[in-house]
Formats: sequence, structure tokens, C-alpha cells
Amino acid sequence: MGVFVYLPLILPLTALPVARLAEQHLHPRTAARLLTGVAAILATCSTVCLGLLVVVGTAQLPGNPLPDSWSDPEVRAAVPYDEIAGKVSIGALALVLLTCAYTVHRQRRYRARAHRALAGLGTASEVAVLPDDEPYAYALPGAPGRVLVSTGMLAALSDSERHALLAHERAHLAGRHHRLLLAVRLAGCANPLLRPLHRVVGYCTERWADEEAARVTGDRRTTARAVGKAALVSRMARGRGARGAAFPGLAAFAEPGPVPRRVAALLGPLPPANGWPPALTSVGLAALVAAAGTAASTLSALNATVGLYVVLEAATSG
Repeated sequence: MGVFVYLPLILPLTALPVARLAEQHLHPRTAARLLTGVAAILATCSTVCLGLLVVVGTAQLPGNPLPDSWSDPEVRAAVPYDEIAGKVSIGALALVLLTCAYTVHRQRRYRARAHRALAGLGTASEVAVLPDDEPYAYALPGAPGRVLVSTGMLAALSDSERHALLAHERAHLAGRHHRLLLAVRLAGCANPLLRPLHRVVGYCTERWADEEAARVTGDRRTTARAVGKAALVSRMARGRGARGAAFPGLAAFAEPGPVPRRVAALLGPLPPANGWPPALTSVGLAALVAAAGTAASTLSALNATVGLYVVLEAATSG
């Protein structure tokens, strides 16, 4: 097994070069899906190898439930620095499981809070208008999904801009963006090196929804104006001491972030829809680096798993 067990813990660094280039040069739909897939694979490999280290570390503890043969010298020799790495990995894996569980719990709590707010309205329409002067709009996933928008947000927009807003939120629901964001957030819980991808994927899903809204309305300028105006009224409301996001954790039309970049992108040409960038470009080379890192992480995790299994089988049978 050797040092291969440690590689998936640091190989997520190879995903970082492609993240910034992907959000700038790829179609936002392609970038969001690509980065989410890379993050999920790298996080899985990292967690698998952390679990392998836990096996070696747990075998060193007195009164552990594992077979005594698993603590034999040949098993511990399969992992470099087994005494330190094995014990540290126990706390690390416990922290990963706790943060992942808390993240899922928090996501469900936010959705339950939003559903309770809808239940008080007594309406089953796709678009739920909440009587609130604070401007906000959210996509609430479910079966079926709902769009939550406040009267304060509707009052700040014209009819055409409201159309763009609703198209944007419907794009979030149709694209299952909440699943992509949750997957990347969990990947960041599994390996902190993957946390920067959550911000990038969040931006890409907003750009994806922006482009869908522009396609539905047929007017990129109106969509850009709606995005900019919604962000402006939301910022002004926060400046007046508003309580902030009504339903944090849900995809919001005026989500704080690089709004000027979103507006500039909508005022520019339609982004290319090619699935993979040319290899002899900066984004193409970065994508190849990320692909190579993902493949190396997967092979390293597989090699470490098979190697530890063989060593444990030989120790048990012997």
C-alpha cells in the first residue's frame, strides 16, 4: 500500500487550477457538472483512504473490536508512519462524518423552514408570493419544486424583469442545482482542499440559471437588468438593517457574490456550449491536469484498498 494511501488526500489540489478557468471559459452548465463530478470522485477517494488509515489506527488501540492479527507488524508496516497517521485518521474521519451529517441536517432544516412558511399561505401554486417587504427570491426543491418570492422583490422589478426572475428560479429547479451544491459542499467536508470548488460551482449554477432565463425571455439585456436591480435592492435592504436571507441555504436570485460579472456575462455574447475545451489552450490544459489528478486519485485509492485487503487477508489466514 505504501505512500499511495496518502495521495488521494492531497491530489484534490489538482482540481483547483481548472476551477477558475472553467468558470471563465466553459459554458456554466458544463463547468458546474464537470467540477461537481471531479469533486465527488476526489472526495470519495479521499474518504476511502482515510478509512483505510483508520483500520490501521484502530488496530493499535487496546480493546478494539478488530481481529488481533490486524495489528501485526506486517499490517502496520504497510502504512508509512502508521502510529501517527493511524491515530490522527480516527479523529479526522470522525470529523468528516460529523460535518457531513451536520451539513445534510442544516440543508433539511432550511427546506423544512421554507415549507412551513408555504403551509401558512395555503397555496399550492408553483410560484408562492410571501408578504414580506424584504426583497428575495428562492428556488425551493421538492416534489414539485416551488419558487418563493417576496412582495418586496416583485415591487422592485418591472413585468419583464419579473419574468426573467421566475425563469431563473425555474432553471435552478429544472437543473437540480441544489443537488450539485450539496454534493460539492459535502466534498468540501470530506476534504478541505475541495472547499474552494463550492464557491465556483455556486457561481456557475447562477450563471447557468441566468443563461436559461435569457433563453426563455429572449432578451439578455432585460435579464442582466433584473439581476443587477435585484442585487441592488437586496443590498439596500441590508444597509437599512434588514435581517438578511429569509431562507439561507436555498438558491437565491440576488445571492451575494460576483453580480457585476454575471451582468457583464449577460451583456456579452452567448457562451460556447462545447463539452470539452481544446487541449492546446490554458483551460484545456487545466482540464487535463484535473482529469489526470482525478484518475491518479482513483487508482491510488484502489491500489491502497487492494493492498490493505491482501495484507489483512494474509495476516488473518496466517
